[in-house]
Amino acid sequence: MTLIGPELKVGDRAPDFTVSKTLVERVSLADTAGKVRILLSVPSLDTPVCALETKKFNEQARQLPAEIVIQVISADLPFAQSRWCGAEGVEHVQTLSDHRDVSFGQAYGVLIKDLRILARAAFVVDREGILRIVRNHRHYEKPTERRRRKEKAARFAAMLNARYAEM
Repeated sequence: MTLIGPELKVGDRAPDFTVSKTLVERVSLADTAGKVRILLSVPSLDTPVCALETKKFNEQARQLPAEIVIQVISADLPFAQSRWCGAEGVEHVQTLSDHRDVSFGQAYGVLIKDLRILARAAFVVDREGILRIVRNHRHYEKPTERRRRKEKAARFAAMLNARYAEM
């Protein structure tokens, strides 16, 4: 999979972005200036892993001070996110949509080009706007490629064993 955008590192200034809270209300990183921001990107809230991750962060968010904001960003439409949050009882994290112009995905290097969804990642931005934690997987391998490399390594090891077993 091809990810669009830069590979961010700890110590980088967090790029600004604009996403949708509702169909008309827009939100940016600057709106939460002075707070610690936990930014989670997920492919879709309607998938089991993303749903579980969001619900776990929602549980943790209950215990956090107001100076820490958790934002879960996906390419889901805002009304779908709202429906999902209502059905799942998620009210302590802010779900935001990057559907309109994928501003977050491009700025944070998590936009999956071929699918136009976001890759799973986590970023922690301190009060000064500096990235303190970056968890993303920029280098994806297809399972078939991984299996091919393992099979090749196994054949090579078998060849070496056969060749040098008698020594």
